[in-house]
Amino acid sequence: MSDCDNCSHDNCSSCSSKPEPTEQETNIESFLAQVKHKLIVMSGKGGVGKSTVAADIALILSNKGFKVGLLDVDLHGPSIAGILGLTGIPLNVVGNKMLPYKYNDNLEVMTVQGLLADNDAALIWRGPVKIGVIKQFLADTQWSPLDYLIVDCPPGTGDEPLTVVQTIKDAKAIVVTTSQEIALADVRKSLNFCKLANIPIAGIVENMSGFVCPNCHTVHDIFKSGGGEKLAAENNLLFLGKIPIDPQIVESDDNGDPMGKLGVETNSALENIVEKLL
Repeated sequence: MSDCDNCSHDNCSSCSSKPEPTEQETNIESFLAQVKHKLIVMSGKGGVGKSTVAADIALILSNKGFKVGLLDVDLHGPSIAGILGLTGIPLNVVGNKMLPYKYNDNLEVMTVQGLLADNDAALIWRGPVKIGVIKQFLADTQWSPLDYLIVDCPPGTGDEPLTVVQTIKDAKAIVVTTSQEIALADVRKSLNFCKLANIPIAGIVENMSGFVCPNCHTVHDIFKSGGGEKLAAENNLLFLGKIPIDPQIVESDDNGDPMGKLGVETNSALENIVEKLL
């Protein structure tokens, strides 16, 4: 291979030819060619609200008239179905194609949760199986042509996010964190992951940034504040914005209506984040 790397001939009879793409690879390439923008929502640490941010961004974009696909590749802890009120609704299959949920006229959703007979089933899968499932979601789902594909990854830098970035080569990352130093330390690993994988970073979101008391309207920095913004500045990255702690987020997500009763500050923060992405 070292000789081939240094060879000036494009077509050399003594070298083995590049293998033909498989049917799955062709299907993935065909689908991705119909997607204008690909965004991977990731975090170095769990529990920072990554799935909520992914779902809210997808909903706001769809409400603005964009065609959006939301793909949940958090195979061991899928949250998107619950956030969007899709739990217990099985996905349909027609021929050799899976049909994504049609959440509204502009938003399609794909999650492994829709393929499980038992909502509480634990998927005890090793890396090769998870890699295969993610590629099937891209190749064997009957997606529409999309303006945005948003991929909700599990926390960390393991098989799932690595498979996504290696398969969707022109994607950009949205990194979600809280302001705690213990979360920021893990997020720095995600930034290094993106650098090594040559994935551009669309920006950083600081979630759970300050709690606005509904009675006195005083802001309380329960998980500190400003850490995500500082991290973005240190790495010359776009800071997309801060999302405050809002009890209505919990209630809305648990009720499957994520944008239903959010406070003014939360709605404004999410809208500003989407405007910066646009």
